Amino acid sequence: MNSSGDSKSILLPEAYQHYNLIDEANRLSGIHGQLELIRTRELLTRFLPKPPAYIVDVGGGAGIHSFWLAEQGYDVHLIDAVPHHIENAKETARQLSHVPVVIEVGDARTLPLNDGMADAVLLFGPLYHLTSRDERVQCIAEARRILRSNGVAMGVGIPSFASLVNCLSDGALSDTYFRSIVDGDLNDGQHRNPNADPRFFTTTFFHHPDELVEEFAAGGFEEQRLIAVEGPGKLLHNFEECWNVSEHREWLLDVIRRVEEEPHLFGVSTHLMTVAKC
Repeated sequence: MNSSGDSKSILLPEAYQHYNLIDEANRLSGIHGQLELIRTRELLTRFLPKPPAYIVDVGGGAGIHSFWLAEQGYDVHLIDAVPHHIENAKETARQLSHVPVVIEVGDARTLPLNDGMADAVLLFGPLYHLTSRDERVQCIAEARRILRSNGVAMGVGIPSFASLVNCLSDGALSDTYFRSIVDGDLNDGQHRNPNADPRFFTTTFFHHPDELVEEFAAGGFEEQRLIAVEGPGKLLHNFEECWNVSEHREWLLDVIRRVEEEPHLFGVSTHLMTVAKC
């Protein structure tokens, strides 16, 4: 990531291009985003302080979580590196009564807030878009800086095994290009998509679960826990069919909750969340 003052250069050029090609604002509204959305909101409800509280949503895109948190009674400060995400969020804000108090373009490594201003900080994006460990630790340390005493940081990483799980569960073993991406992820976690195929994300870093924990410790957090967001849900081959049956959906959510902190299953989850306290 580039640290210049140009808002477009906060992200790597290929990452910025990726978000111009996809509809990030509505990514979680489709059926295949529902598991991530529901589980993320479950964890937010469980670990955030009760409203009213000041929540800084760093890398919050067009505000899928920010607007929901505002509806729950939180004061929300939404920051994202992609200008059109912020423009989308501002347009949404003009149509709703419960909205973030601040919506702005910003850099997760240098947050525009004073020390100790926030009750909670969300990092649902920066930890994989920052491909350098030093920058990720800087981002985490920034979250620590703006938190009040006893504040909570919730950060999401993508496991380095995610592409392998996707390749196998999607039946894409014959796709040699996808297999080359899997090889890179397994080698060093540096996810690359040189053809800019929007199906395979963009230049990012995928964590080994132990790395995510270590980086939060390096960023100044002593108390933390690691939780699988979707858990083994990606392994469900006929996901859409099962999700549309309420009994099956509730059973799936229940077993994911039961194994959410089982370290032997961390690698099969699409996202891992670290919940860290000052």
